[in-house]
Amino acid sequence: MTEQHTDRPMVLFVCVHNAGRSQMAAGLLERAAAGRVEVRSAGSEPADQMNPAVLAAMLELDIDLAAERPKLLTSEAVRDADVVITMSCGDACPIFPGKRYLDWKLDDPAGQDLDAVRPIRDDIDRRVRALLAELVA
Repeated sequence: MTEQHTDRPMVLFVCVHNAGRSQMAAGLLERAAAGRVEVRSAGSEPADQMNPAVLAAMLELDIDLAAERPKLLTSEAVRDADVVITMSCGDACPIFPGKRYLDWKLDDPAGQDLDAVRPIRDDIDRRVRALLAELVA
């Protein structure tokens, strides 16, 4: 059973492997929200490890994701979330009434070098900041 949140909105970022886009989004929102939003990420087919180029790109912003591990998407995680954001990867999330579902069309950082991952990270950062402004307005 997962821990229920109370006063803070909860955002769940989902991508297939939970080793790139969803982890970047979670790290960026965690930092920007500074405790005002509960943040989680998961994947339908979690990878064995984080994407090294993603780790490097996030370190450039002083966000260290080295301790993060790809996690399996569960129905409970979706049920607990207020906002579920998929990362243009065709994930089949369970649908629960009253949830806000968004799909962010983003390039996949898998197999990309650092130069290719930076613009993906920066796009996610812009989207995360816009989402945060809505959630804590």
